[in-house]
Amino acid sequence: MPSLQTALPPELANNAIRLYRECLRRAKYIGQKKYNTELLTGMVREQFKKHMHETDPDKIQNLKDDAARGLINHMLYESENLSGRKFSKSSST
Repeated sequence: MPSLQTALPPELANNAIRLYRECLRRAKYIGQKKYNTELLTGMVREQFKKHMHETDPDKIQNLKDDAARGLINHMLYESENLSGRKFSKSSST
């Protein structure tokens, strides 16, 4: 299965520290809008710290994919809000 990280710039997707920093930036951005910055940044920090000693390359790749998925979902959400158009299909019938 191809990595989700291909949707992100390679300098971000290939570097866990840069990925961490971008996740923190997004958490702060969302937190300022929703007034829960400490909670969101704490969640991001907790997840990265929890897995910082992981050595299995497949597990590391899966964790990076999860982080990338979160960033991509937020970017799509913000794009939809700014443009007023839906990019994802909804299952409303």
